[in-house]
This record gives sequence, C-alpha cells and structure tokens, in this order.
Amino acid sequence: MNIQFFGTKKCFDTKKTERYFKERNIKYHFIDLSVKGLSKGELQSVKNAVGLNNLINAAAKDYKKLNMHQIRGEETKEDILLKNPQLLKTPIVRNGKEATVGYVPEVWTTWE
Repeated sequence: MNIQFFGTKKCFDTKKTERYFKERNIKYHFIDLSVKGLSKGELQSVKNAVGLNNLINAAAKDYKKLNMHQIRGEETKEDILLKNPQLLKTPIVRNGKEATVGYVPEVWTTWE
C-alpha cells in the first residue's frame, strides 16, 4: 500500500485522515496544498478515479470569483484547478490508481 494524500493543515477532514492512518500504523506521504499543488499527472490520475466535478469545492471562497460555476470545458477547469489548488475538495487520498476525495475510511479499509 502506497498512500499519498493531499490537503491543508487547517482542514478538519485532513486532520482526521492523518489520524486515521497514524492510528493504524500505515505509512503515508502528506502534501500540503497550500504549499504545493497537484501536478498535471496527479490531477489526471485522481480525476480518472473520482471524476473532475467531485474534485471541485463549490463552497470555496474563490469558486464564484473565478467563475467556475459558468465554465463548461473540462480542460479549462483542470487548468484553473492546477493554478488554484484552494478550489480542490480535501483530503484527496491516493493509493496507486485508486483515489478518494473527503474522509472515507470505509474505502480505505478495503485497501489494507
């Protein structure tokens, strides 16, 4: 199992996710989205697993400011997400080609 998860230190669900893996002694690699965003390849991998619209946080402050609610093209949305990682729902947890968005321990237990 090769767990990698993306989130922010301020996100409550990210903190719960980190605690989940620590309590089970599962090694993980944490990437803080406020420091470093997703790469294009990572975004593609996660998008293929969960779908692009499931990655977008419509409650984010910049969602309307960047007109995400009016953009129809997936390529344009991806470019905006790469430049503005604060629009991503967190945490994003990856295990190889599998991925989840949010706190979903019921899926992670199947990875163990």
